[in-house]
Amino acid sequence: MRSPVLENLDPDERAAVLAAARSCSFGTGEVVFSAGDPAESVHLVVAGHLAVRVSTRDGDLATLSILGPGAWIGELSLLPGLAPATRSATVLALDPVETLALSRSAFGALCEQHPRVERLVVALMAERIRELSTDLLEARYVGLDRRVASCLHRLVDVYGTDRARAVIPLTQEHLAGLVGAARPRVNEVLQRLVVEQVVELGRGRVVVTDLEALARKLDL
Repeated sequence: MRSPVLENLDPDERAAVLAAARSCSFGTGEVVFSAGDPAESVHLVVAGHLAVRVSTRDGDLATLSILGPGAWIGELSLLPGLAPATRSATVLALDPVETLALSRSAFGALCEQHPRVERLVVALMAERIRELSTDLLEARYVGLDRRVASCLHRLVDVYGTDRARAVIPLTQEHLAGLVGAARPRVNEVLQRLVVEQVVELGRGRVVVTDLEALARKLDL
């Protein structure tokens, strides 16, 4: 499990952060935290995958992102003096998940002993802003075909599967939430990719069979 954010710290600082965190385990479908829960800690994903979901106006749950090993969630809870009182989204385990949870109080104590650890918050927020900027740009200016291709390409990395035949164990409903479109429209795009032999569709999964062809759709 790699975490680029932790790699910005020196070895002693990194070891101190990991030592201050507590190990947590979640079974498939288990909620890590719910919208409205107290925002008191940040989680580093060690193993498994998490879905970040929010409620829509219709009362449905929309999937905003899928996180894998090395990702952080709940970083706003560490903002000194600015942390929100409650969580803004619901996070649940898509498969067995292991995390390291760093509480706000433990982080404060760390910063007193290792002042440069406070850079962790800056790095996490910078990473989140980059992700949000990319999502906003795609939502406003990129067509659905390219958004779906971009989403699938990112998910291949998140799941770390065999790149020759990458299995993404998500439903089309999940994908629709991730790209901000209705499921029938996402299905139309996926069916075109099936015809082009870029993906195969299965029950609750998408298999990327030609990653190079998918990358070409993104000019990569």
